[in-house]
Amino acid sequence: MQRDQLTFRNGFRLSIANQRSQAAVMVIPPGSSEGGPDNDHRASDQWLYVVEGTGAAIVNGHRYPLKPGAIILIERGDRHELKATGRSPLKTVNLYVPPAFEDKDTPRPAGMSSQRP
Repeated sequence: MQRDQLTFRNGFRLSIANQRSQAAVMVIPPGSSEGGPDNDHRASDQWLYVVEGTGAAIVNGHRYPLKPGAIILIERGDRHELKATGRSPLKTVNLYVPPAFEDKDTPRPAGMSSQRP
C-alpha cells in the first residue's frame, strides 16, 4: 500500500506509482499552459480530473472546456495541451496507465515496464 497527501503547488508533481499506474498533481497558473501540439504520451493513457479552476484541453486539435469536477481521458498517442483560462490556477489530479514518467522532467519511452515512485 502506498499513500500520499496531495499538495497543489505550481507545476507538475509525481505522487505515487507502481509498475501499472502513476498519479500526479498539476497546477497551471492563470494564462499559462502545459504541453503543446507535439505533446503526447506514446505508451500511456492520461486520466485528468479538474479539482479547481477553469481551462481548456486541446486534444488532437479539438478544444474541450475544463471546470471543477470535469474528468477527461487523453488516450495514449493523443496530442494535447492544457490551458488555464480563468483568474485562478487550474489544479488537476492526473492518473497515467501505465506510468508515463521516470521523474517530473523525464517521460518514459514506449515499452518500458518498471517505474520508480
